[in-house]
Amino acid sequence: MNPAVEPQVIADAYATDEAAAAAEYGAEFRRDIESFVSREAVAGCVVPDRRELPPVSSSSYVGFVDPSGGSQDAMTLAIAHRDNNGKVILDAVRERRPPFSPADVVSEFASLLKTYRVSTVTGDRYAGEWPREKFREHGIEYRVSEKVRSDLYRDLLPLLNSGQVELLDHPRLIGQLCSLERRTARGGKDSIDHAPGAHDDIANAAAGAVILPAHAAPVLRFQRLLI
Repeated sequence: MNPAVEPQVIADAYATDEAAAAAEYGAEFRRDIESFVSREAVAGCVVPDRRELPPVSSSSYVGFVDPSGGSQDAMTLAIAHRDNNGKVILDAVRERRPPFSPADVVSEFASLLKTYRVSTVTGDRYAGEWPREKFREHGIEYRVSEKVRSDLYRDLLPLLNSGQVELLDHPRLIGQLCSLERRTARGGKDSIDHAPGAHDDIANAAAGAVILPAHAAPVLRFQRLLI
């Protein structure tokens, strides 16, 4: 607490953001921000020394991209599939940090998607039409995600806590997942995002890729019986 601060300044701060003001002026811990997932839960899903899995013909893959214009945020891609036991496997992650040419990164990501036989990639509504146009030029359909970032993370949490997902041993992915914050707004609604000044581009793409096969209807495979 700083006695030199004008009372009106403090009153205005409480009116604007009570939790932040209580932390700054009232020497209280913030009650509206908490860690999203424990490091232990994330570590329990990481397969040690697994950096990437090659595509196999018996698996059906999905891709999720977090686009970026190339000047501030990274552009990321994640590819995943669900195994025969229902567990979701994260197979590959790509991150291109700025500065970069968005067109060049789309070309690179499209090539990787084709390697995994993925013809449709899901992503957010970033920058309107350009991601759709650029991926379409490379024969990849860009489908807008029905879920926003917070929803993806919210759906990912039970998979992490129950160990129903295998993550790559990717330090930046692990760090971004563990640093996510759950914030409660005045109306009581929760949002999940990175801390101020931090990034979650890899975590967002990975969450999207994991959620797609996790929520998809299971594919039934029938084997012909020889009599």
